[in-house]
Amino acid sequence: MADEAAGTTGGGADQSADRDTARDTDRGADQGNGGAVAAGAAGRSGLDRFFKISERGSTVGREVRGGLVTFVTMAYIVVLNPLIIGSFAADDTGAHTDLFGGILPVDQVAAATALVAGAITILFGLVANFPFALATGLGINTLVAVSIAPQMTWPEAMGLVVVNGIVVLLLVVTGVRTAVFNAVPAALKSAIAVGIGLFIALIGLVDAGFVRRVPDAAGTTVPVGLGIDGSIASWPTLVFVVGLVLTSILVAKRVKGAILIGVAVGTVLAIAIEALVNAGPSLGVNPKGWNLGYPALPEQVFGIPDLSLLGEVSFGAWWRVPALTAALLVFTLVLTDFFDTIGTMTGLGREAGLVDKDGKLPNTGKALFVDSLGAVAGGAASTSSNTVYIESASGIAEGARTGLANVVTGLLFLAAMFFTPLYQVVPIEAAAPALVVVGALMMAQIREIDFSDFTIALPAFLTIVVMPFTYSIANGIGAGFVSYVVLRLVTGRARGLHPLMWIVSAAFVVYFAMGPIQAL
Repeated sequence: MADEAAGTTGGGADQSADRDTARDTDRGADQGNGGAVAAGAAGRSGLDRFFKISERGSTVGREVRGGLVTFVTMAYIVVLNPLIIGSFAADDTGAHTDLFGGILPVDQVAAATALVAGAITILFGLVANFPFALATGLGINTLVAVSIAPQMTWPEAMGLVVVNGIVVLLLVVTGVRTAVFNAVPAALKSAIAVGIGLFIALIGLVDAGFVRRVPDAAGTTVPVGLGIDGSIASWPTLVFVVGLVLTSILVAKRVKGAILIGVAVGTVLAIAIEALVNAGPSLGVNPKGWNLGYPALPEQVFGIPDLSLLGEVSFGAWWRVPALTAALLVFTLVLTDFFDTIGTMTGLGREAGLVDKDGKLPNTGKALFVDSLGAVAGGAASTSSNTVYIESASGIAEGARTGLANVVTGLLFLAAMFFTPLYQVVPIEAAAPALVVVGALMMAQIREIDFSDFTIALPAFLTIVVMPFTYSIANGIGAGFVSYVVLRLVTGRARGLHPLMWIVSAAFVVYFAMGPIQAL
């Protein structure tokens, strides 16, 4: 998720500072007398020195607020991941079973998901000092549940996830992953950030029900449409629209805590509406119901987490299926994991203004090392690989610039193990406006791409559009990389290509041809 950075970004540090000034919703207030006092107090503390809070133009309050917003916008993973890889019972319709009918219990997956996300997010903040939260990767968990587990047992499938993490970890230790990160041309880095902006906005629109998949039975070739049969007339979507309008106004007026206020107001509105109209949860059968999270006061707030899945891992997959099949599965996991992180970190780093004048992100090696540990930990806990989340952009939009925000997010994830019913009160329709607003903010980086050069324009365009259209960051990066190398080659400009771009592009060609290769 460099070599042309100087020519394309042109003073990246200054531009990043300008973007921060324009985008931080509370910049004006924090630069007043109160902000100066807070900054001065923080400057005298060990906390400020450790996280470099003042150095990055932030405050403790802003970091705490950013960490809270990031948690709110990505807490859905503790609910969604169990629905993707877990099941309530083996005989349930649509249960995700392994080769022998085994399942991962939903409550155990939820507890382990929150535990790993919390621990790795805190570690990432302490080691890398970036406000980039981590949790189970949505693309990889689906791959594990749909394509890998049915060929073996769940512990064996998670064993392959652990191997994936170890391979990525070795790539970090040897410097390969960092080298690839720095070898990406500046124009493609900007395109990755813009693509992630569109992707995160689409996630928000789909989660809120504003954009929906059109059923095949509808007799149309249109893949997605507006709401239900062209109408957004449902109570949950109304909450999203009101939240989007309110959040947009607050951001435009640079109100401190704009995104957090928008989410809070949306949640209160959702609770009030549900109490009056009883829309009910969606559960896949009620299209006008709440998608994720149910806006009603829970009957129970506290519960003891079941962590039985920790350590339930086996490496027997290499004997359960042909070794070549297992190797290809690991290759797919590695490539997806590898470039999802590179793409996400690139976009978040540029959005936060943390890149240097050459477009490089400091502490990249440390950040990628902890991310790799997240992949190993996710497999070992049977939650699937953990990776950096693009929803961290919502916290960045609130002003988060350091790892302190990650500590806040991580602690909230750890608390979520015990207070699952409480955070489920926040419906995704109340949090989705934050994703759309952040997507709009990230689009601004498109101005750094030189569209007059078609060898840059097409790869950048493909990177930007393939991400949301295929719901995959890795797919967008692959399309951009391969087209960039091909166009540079045929136009006689291949000499300036970094050698790693050739290697990575070749790997993506194999990645895109994985179906025929596995068939052979």
